[in-house]
Amino acid sequence: MTQLFISDLHLDASRPEAVDAFIELLRGEARDAERLYILGDLFETWIGDDLPGQVGQRVIDELQELHRNGTACYFISGNRDFLIRNVFATAAGTHLLPEFALTQINGERVLLLHGDLLCTDDSAYLRYRKVVHTPLFQSLFLALPKGIRQRIAASLRTKSETENSRKSPEIMDVSQAAVEMMMRRYELRTIIHGHTHRPGIHRFTLDGEEAQRIVLGDWYEQGSILRCDDSGYQLDQLHFPAT
Repeated sequence: MTQLFISDLHLDASRPEAVDAFIELLRGEARDAERLYILGDLFETWIGDDLPGQVGQRVIDELQELHRNGTACYFISGNRDFLIRNVFATAAGTHLLPEFALTQINGERVLLLHGDLLCTDDSAYLRYRKVVHTPLFQSLFLALPKGIRQRIAASLRTKSETENSRKSPEIMDVSQAAVEMMMRRYELRTIIHGHTHRPGIHRFTLDGEEAQRIVLGDWYEQGSILRCDDSGYQLDQLHFPAT
């Protein structure tokens, strides 16, 4: 059976073509798959399970329908939707995975993650990430009224975009040393992640063995999807339906 992997959809009401493309995937190809893995940043922003918004509720309903159809869906949060909790997962019929998730694919141990923690040269981002992932910050934020949460999220997003525009692409990319360290720690030779928006399959040699890092692309102008079956991995573009 086929397994599908996607990441960095950044779904938002301002981009209905991406939302429609995702729904088309859920109603089509994903129904014939054994598993669907979403490796973070499904949404552009997520300010709490109690405030999914129109797009969020539509996605929840469609994921629940996929679950009822028999496809298992697994989710790892990203840097934009790290506040997704069990309320979302239960309503959507998805399984929440830890930030480092191990699975078996074609008899091989594979590590799945969003990918931001591999960008070890971006020290400013990692400091920010450490703060917003603390239970205290998240509890205080989720206790705020909707309007305040929306304004804070918009402010943080604007600040992030401004800071990223000043950074070199190399700083925001994955560190090969971090990849190799992770592979040695988990004793595996394949990692699948998103976050960098630079799709590709990077093959290299690690300790005398073949290794690969598979990067999923974003869904800003066209989709990116990784398919895996008995023949191996295939990374493709998934064109948006005409609007």
